[in-house]
Amino acid sequence: MKADTRTPAEIFSGHVRYVIPLFQRPYVWNRTDQWEPLWSDVRTVAEQVLETLAAYGGEEKIPPHFLGAIVLEQQWIQTGFISVRNVIDGQQRLTTLQILIDAAQLVAEQYGQPIDAKGLEAMVLNPADLTQHPDEVFKVWPTDRDQDAYRSAMDNGQQVPEDLANSNIVLAHGYFVKEMMEWVEPDGDEEKRRQRITALTWTLHRHLKLVVIDLEPGDNAQVIFETLNHRGTPLLAADLIKNLVFQLATQQKDDLKGLYDQYWRPFDSNRWRRNVRQGRLYRPYVDIFMNYWLVTRLLSDVPADRVFTEFRDHVRRMQLSAREIMRDIAADADVYAGLEHLPWDSLEGTFFYRVISVMEASIVGPFLLWILRWPEERMPVEQRHKALSTMESWLVRRMLCKLTTKNYNRILLELLRELDQAGPELAGDATESYLTRSTASAVYWPSDEEVVLAAQTIRIYKDLTRGRLRMLLEALEDKTRDKYSEHPHCPRGVLTVEHIMPQSWSRYWDLPPQDHEGRHRRDILVQTLGNMTLVNEYLNPKLSNRPWTDTAAVSEEVEPAFGKRTLLTKYSLLKLNAEIVEQHHESWTDAAILERSTILAQRVIQIWPRPPMEPPE
Repeated sequence: MKADTRTPAEIFSGHVRYVIPLFQRPYVWNRTDQWEPLWSDVRTVAEQVLETLAAYGGEEKIPPHFLGAIVLEQQWIQTGFISVRNVIDGQQRLTTLQILIDAAQLVAEQYGQPIDAKGLEAMVLNPADLTQHPDEVFKVWPTDRDQDAYRSAMDNGQQVPEDLANSNIVLAHGYFVKEMMEWVEPDGDEEKRRQRITALTWTLHRHLKLVVIDLEPGDNAQVIFETLNHRGTPLLAADLIKNLVFQLATQQKDDLKGLYDQYWRPFDSNRWRRNVRQGRLYRPYVDIFMNYWLVTRLLSDVPADRVFTEFRDHVRRMQLSAREIMRDIAADADVYAGLEHLPWDSLEGTFFYRVISVMEASIVGPFLLWILRWPEERMPVEQRHKALSTMESWLVRRMLCKLTTKNYNRILLELLRELDQAGPELAGDATESYLTRSTASAVYWPSDEEVVLAAQTIRIYKDLTRGRLRMLLEALEDKTRDKYSEHPHCPRGVLTVEHIMPQSWSRYWDLPPQDHEGRHRRDILVQTLGNMTLVNEYLNPKLSNRPWTDTAAVSEEVEPAFGKRTLLTKYSLLKLNAEIVEQHHESWTDAAILERSTILAQRVIQIWPRPPMEPPE
């Protein structure tokens, strides 16, 4: 390969097109990170041009400003046609530079000298009479997703359609035009304005520099792309994967456009590229999926920073065609994308809500993808439901009993290997067998007795996040309702957790000061499951620390003069609260809390049952 330093005028001179292959990522640069710093640098150089012209009458003393590097691959084109180079790397930089130059051309056309406007236009457009297609007039041509926005932004006379107004390309063009307008001061002195536009034109022509790397025959474009981008860059793992599989498709002489439209186009959408929370971090949605997909194929751990390298090694080892790889990825992507749209009252939707969304057990993601990817003729519904119910029960019981999660990664990988060996037809049986046959603390599935004891003694309000405790109470509310209920399911994620006996109980629920043991016991009891319920966000502050009965509220001069029991009776529609007020007319006591903890624990073990443990081998 050959590397040379070039000015924009040298790069864009003559009749040439720089085509960004469709397998490159879309335009993602933004105002804060790239546009503002670039314009600041360009403006600084232009102001140096103005000063140097005024002081010396020339530009010789102005140092160039380097913009970075681009990697190009020459394409074979018949004589007489416009020369074409594929942009292997640096497409964000090259696209932004063209947008910047076109914005300057628009400003120069309106307020500068014709020679400046024409000079800038020659850097962005080829002569129309030399083109075979209207889009060939553009010297840079972006990837498929950005072409409509680019075409619209680069046409000075065209109104940008509403559906393209928020594209990064249109926003970048608008930003540069606005900043340039402010800098040239079109309402000020005409001669000063023209001098500024000329200085800007000269800057864009010859005072910016890029390192242009031209690949020669035999150079491996994929290896060069990986070397330049894989370490310490904002490229997504999915971008590198995309480049790899389309380079492979090119070598295999497959239909790139057809492959992209059929299998890959959705991955370039904002929905797939958005950042979503995974534990304490945020990662691109598409990269999380690629990670899960790879785990289900390799049946081994794939760290987030090794997704691409593990994928590359997998492709080389399996020697699959690009079409096979993309078809497989796209099929699982449909499953993964559908997780957020599962019917919320289905067993699958409930699992996703409780385990993935609320418990944030992202480690279970590959397991869920593996279970849901099989059609019903391969995995019977009862086996799928058994696998999901088993996993949910195992996770919830361990959560309630405060058992460690530190080995979940290893456990889930071992389970995936057993599922792979047993086959989808026995997925539920294999999941249950694996989780019931070990008594090791890392895998142990708590018994009914242990769940009851945990409900009675563990300070669940302190030990669980609000979301997890709310999910637990939602499940208990669903269990309390029956098939005749007008609304068989509790609202999800909207109610708030409330202490029946308040945490600050001493004001209205006092014990004798000398009963130190009783006071300590109550401090624990008020945080246990039996003292927890759900209310809406408006009722929660009204309940607050008030006493249980109206009589006590009147005696203590609480306003309004209602006890908690009356407010729950009047305003709560939950069966959990109806049970409490129906059974406890006069008081809510320590004994009542302990009794209710036991009752709710019995429901927990019905919601999340555990089969008999297998005898040790």
